[in-house]
Amino acid sequence: MSVPTLFLIAGEPSGDALGARLMASAKRLTGGRVRFAGIGGERMIAEGLESLFPMAELTLFGIFELLPHLPNLIRRIDQTVATILRDRPAVVVGIDSPGFTVRVSKKVRTAAPGIPLVHYVAPTVWAWKPKRAAKYAAIYDHLLAVLPFEPPYFEREGLACTFVGHSVVESGAGAGDAGRFRVRHGLAPTDRLVAILPGSRKGEVSRLLPDFRATLERLRPTHPGLVAVVPTVATVRDRVIAAVADWPVRTIVIEGDAAKYDAFAAAEAALAASGTVALELALARLPAVIAYRLNPVTVALYRRLIRVKYVNLVNLMLDRMLVPELLQQECRPERLAKELARLLDDPQARQAQIDGVVEVARWLGQGDRPPSERAARAILDVIARHHPNPEAGEARP
Repeated sequence: MSVPTLFLIAGEPSGDALGARLMASAKRLTGGRVRFAGIGGERMIAEGLESLFPMAELTLFGIFELLPHLPNLIRRIDQTVATILRDRPAVVVGIDSPGFTVRVSKKVRTAAPGIPLVHYVAPTVWAWKPKRAAKYAAIYDHLLAVLPFEPPYFEREGLACTFVGHSVVESGAGAGDAGRFRVRHGLAPTDRLVAILPGSRKGEVSRLLPDFRATLERLRPTHPGLVAVVPTVATVRDRVIAAVADWPVRTIVIEGDAAKYDAFAAAEAALAASGTVALELALARLPAVIAYRLNPVTVALYRRLIRVKYVNLVNLMLDRMLVPELLQQECRPERLAKELARLLDDPQARQAQIDGVVEVARWLGQGDRPPSERAARAILDVIARHHPNPEAGEARP
């Protein structure tokens, strides 16, 4: 009996986490009779992927941030397509990062229509660019949605779509150990921990860390014992360490999910870049302030297309501003410090956030089967439908 190859493509740390959990579930469901190829980061590599090239080359965001890297991006698209056409995997799964994965999938669909294509994480057509639903239907065989209200947007275009739940519920974000973190880092009982999360992209870190530093400078006189903990990832580790070297309060830089979730348990509040981490904070019941800053021209172009009131998924799902969002010109140290101080000093404000995210956690897919298992089952079903011949989809030497 042949062993199918799943060709997985992730382009940033959040997709790498999704891909790693998907790989682990696929191995469990098949008893290890599955192979992996494609592009991923350190988590997918730890699950057995040999990445075609470093995932960090794809961790880009924004029109003007992307332009200098465009020639290399085109080269990597062509390299990825050529590899898929040569090896003929049982399925190709693009994990978010549509700027890269959609372009690869479109070329594969044209050159080899028999290779099934799946996209994991439905595009936010309910937020902007609704015509993308029809575009995806013309390319993909199946779509995996992480939010329960998403499938109808694509099914009406003829694209099969399965709600699998949000993989962040598998992260362990709510299971951190506060005592362990405080002992490990020698924190005194009077030390007050704030989690600072500047993002995983170089542009995010460069734009946000100066404002975050100035925010702590404003808080220090009125909040003695303040300690900052900054979880980071390999793609921006060195940049973060250099940036926090002269911060006005004691600052602890950590790596790895276990350390991050222990920090969440020990912290009183968080200041975070917009992104998947906002959902981790919600699951950890850690009150937060969300901040973000993009190239102004990029923002001006996006604002013509965006159809939603909030950027934080917690706020979107609740349809109200539970978690403060300070974006672009509002992302200023005095505003950030004011909102963060409110969470540190006002127990009612803290509890309001904690109470508000309980329903969100349920909507994200907490249930009898983890989202990664649902995703893996859906992908294996796609392989079974497209490869009734047991020799199809076998990895070639």
